[in-house]
Amino acid sequence: MTSLYIIIGYLLLLVGLGIISSRFSKGTSADFFVVSRTVGSFLLLMSIFGTTMTGFALVGSTGKAYTAGIGTYGLMASWSGLIHSAVFFLVGIRLWAVGKRHGYLTQCEYFRNRYDAPSIGYILFPILILLLIPYLLVGVIAAGKFIQASTKGMFPEQFELLLPNGNPHPLSGGIPPEVGGGAICAIVLFYVFFGGLRGAVWANTFQTIVFMVTGVIAFWMISSKLGGLQAASQAVLDSDFAKPRAAREGLIGQAQFFTYCFIPLSVGMFPHLFQHWLTAKSAKAFKLTVVAHPIFIMIVWVPCVLIGMWAAAHIGALPPGVSPNIILGRMVESLVLSPVLSGLVGAGVLAAIMSSLDSQFMCLGTMFTRDIVIRRFGEDRFTDKQKVLIARGFILLIVAVTYGLACALMNTAQVFALGVWCFSGFAGLFPLIVGSVYWKGTTKAGAISCILVTASVWSVLFYHDIIATKPPCMEEEELLIAGMMPVTLIIAASAITLVVVSLLTKKPSDTTLKKFFA
Repeated sequence: MTSLYIIIGYLLLLVGLGIISSRFSKGTSADFFVVSRTVGSFLLLMSIFGTTMTGFALVGSTGKAYTAGIGTYGLMASWSGLIHSAVFFLVGIRLWAVGKRHGYLTQCEYFRNRYDAPSIGYILFPILILLLIPYLLVGVIAAGKFIQASTKGMFPEQFELLLPNGNPHPLSGGIPPEVGGGAICAIVLFYVFFGGLRGAVWANTFQTIVFMVTGVIAFWMISSKLGGLQAASQAVLDSDFAKPRAAREGLIGQAQFFTYCFIPLSVGMFPHLFQHWLTAKSAKAFKLTVVAHPIFIMIVWVPCVLIGMWAAAHIGALPPGVSPNIILGRMVESLVLSPVLSGLVGAGVLAAIMSSLDSQFMCLGTMFTRDIVIRRFGEDRFTDKQKVLIARGFILLIVAVTYGLACALMNTAQVFALGVWCFSGFAGLFPLIVGSVYWKGTTKAGAISCILVTASVWSVLFYHDIIATKPPCMEEEELLIAGMMPVTLIIAASAITLVVVSLLTKKPSDTTLKKFFA
């Protein structure tokens, strides 16, 4: 039980951090939503990196490497390391400058004024929520599954679990994922509820340090127990089940591998990253993030992908109906034999998961308050205290909805697949943000058409792949279109619609353009 006690202690530490961060609050809505735009280089790097490294990056990548092999690193980590920094430099800094100049707090505010289109916020808001829900589910499901795998056998009588054939389940005696996921939701809700985005930034910084340090420790412990890097990799080559995972070719097609490069473009449209960009004190604060982000990605992803590939040889084939989401927890539980180290590693994995959930919950509360309530009733209708209360209420609602959906999908959804579909949707909106920043000729009609087409194409493909043909995400085969990832079609439809409609409709006024292209 020592490892469980350490995890509980870590979660209580986050509760304390939320209380402390609330003491530094200035009591204004600007402080609650964007930390009064005072975040420096180090905190900006840690908060942005922390919010991009989710259960998808740890639990999801390990499970994907178990099924698809070493090529998983190239699919996401290599592309992300290059593309994320490019987007931060080319898009993030420009949006920060415009946001600071005009006092924006959300994407909807920016697009509404950029295109002089009051309706665009009401159209974009529900679509952003639709796309962000799978991302939230990734965090809650990953947390629940990891806690269950890490506590396997601790509660044999209370949480006995059997397979359909009557044999003991590999995770029998572990804390049910619904309980673990609920606990994580409650902890994140607490420090975001009281600390606002300041609490999220502080927590992200602390948690990023924790999961990077403990990740390295876990990797060293697991590789040592497997006989070292060479022995662990040789075991993969000696196993008929694991050997195909030692090469990219075969399990991942060339067109599929290449078109994964479009998925990291999603960071340009993540609403929670947009909000974090706005917290920067100056444009210089972005320098450290642009340079260090790819290095940090490598530090996190290399161990996870190797552990997933080694697990194919160490664990072998999973019983039917058991999700690959459990792989990281199983490897930690079976090979990190020190209860103290197991607890620290478990805390690190949960830190990575929570460091994204907090920012996502926070941005949804901000958007609802600014883009729906205040837009409908007026800026002067509410005091700063009332605005904060409205945001907290909506955050509470979103947490409840997310938890309910996560419980329904806990035993069927694959973290990596849900994450890819979420990223594909946001990547489809990337032409919209690039056009708004670099092309004066983009129009209101072009922007609205782009949003609607992206949402429509994404919904049709998501329904076809996830809902209509099989239980959610249980199938290991990804949907491909002419061998390419669906994100290729989504981005193409989005970009073509934006360009064609903008060329055929009236451009924004010179007065509007001067505000954004000074």
